[in-house]
Amino acid sequence: MKRLKDPEGFAHRLCGWYREHRRELPFRKTKDPYRIFISELMLQQTQVTTMLPYYERFIERFPDVHALAAADRETVLKLWEGLGYYNRARHLHEAARHVVEIHGGAFPEDFEELLTLKGVGRYTAAAIRSIAFERPSPAVDGNVMRVMCRVLAYDADPTKVSERKRIESVLTDAIVHEVPSDFTQGMMELGALICRPDPACEKCPLRDCCFAYEQGIQRTLPRRPKRKSKPVETYHVFIYGDGRRFLFMRRPESGLLGGLDGLPQYGGTLKQALAAFAQDYEVRVGSHEHLGNVRHTFSHKQWLLKVHQVFGQGGEHHLKQPGSSGTAIPRAHSKVLELFQKQNGTFA
Repeated sequence: MKRLKDPEGFAHRLCGWYREHRRELPFRKTKDPYRIFISELMLQQTQVTTMLPYYERFIERFPDVHALAAADRETVLKLWEGLGYYNRARHLHEAARHVVEIHGGAFPEDFEELLTLKGVGRYTAAAIRSIAFERPSPAVDGNVMRVMCRVLAYDADPTKVSERKRIESVLTDAIVHEVPSDFTQGMMELGALICRPDPACEKCPLRDCCFAYEQGIQRTLPRRPKRKSKPVETYHVFIYGDGRRFLFMRRPESGLLGGLDGLPQYGGTLKQALAAFAQDYEVRVGSHEHLGNVRHTFSHKQWLLKVHQVFGQGGEHHLKQPGSSGTAIPRAHSKVLELFQKQNGTFA
């Protein structure tokens, strides 16, 4: 693997561009490691424009690590509702309690100690160290890997941890020449705005440092590993209620969508699913109607949800209104309720 042509010049060009062209984002106006931690976890698998309103609501409700640590899990999940990848919410809640109980509410600066926090990997630990504490710790995520594979004309698999560590070592030579927070955020910003999958090389401050641009191969890098087809799992989902309140089930804490309030969902045949539903919730099923199907894609699988409205008697003590306090609904089941609402009117 090549090294940077001019590490010091690389750092100065990058940071000069960042200071002139960066987007004004709320989490860039603070050195509070708690707020930087929240923003980094929210940005995992999520675009900035999507996460911003969640970030602002979250900080308003939990302005510091003590407030988050003192909250109950249901409140945290409810505020996260719609952002997806709910393990992130559980992890940041556990991490906040760890910081309060073990570190007295002060986020650790040490890289290895940061890695002990739930939800914190190498990238997030380096981002917190460099942005909050101005430590020269290069943070390498998918965007940064794309930038550096092009800069170095490096034909690497960007998903491999070993390759990310090699890029970290290259960036370590450069970050020491600039303000670490500007360098780290500059790399992130360059990957988000300029060095995208279809790069805008004419606007890039690193064009003269880029081996791939020099060779005209920037659009072929990084190598894209073949995507595996995602398995499809089929379930029956039941909508049962009075049109305003519906029967919800609390999903187990462990596993996919753990701890959320979902609609009753079962595998197997429709007959088997209805029998299990009736037994679990003490409902005497009268009739049912198939409303349609909903698809939902996770990072590793797809769900095909066959949606049925069920009519019958019983189960009233399980009924809740969507959006009520303490009811955090996974996006997959929000789609199911949207299908019901489209066909039957509002919930009010």
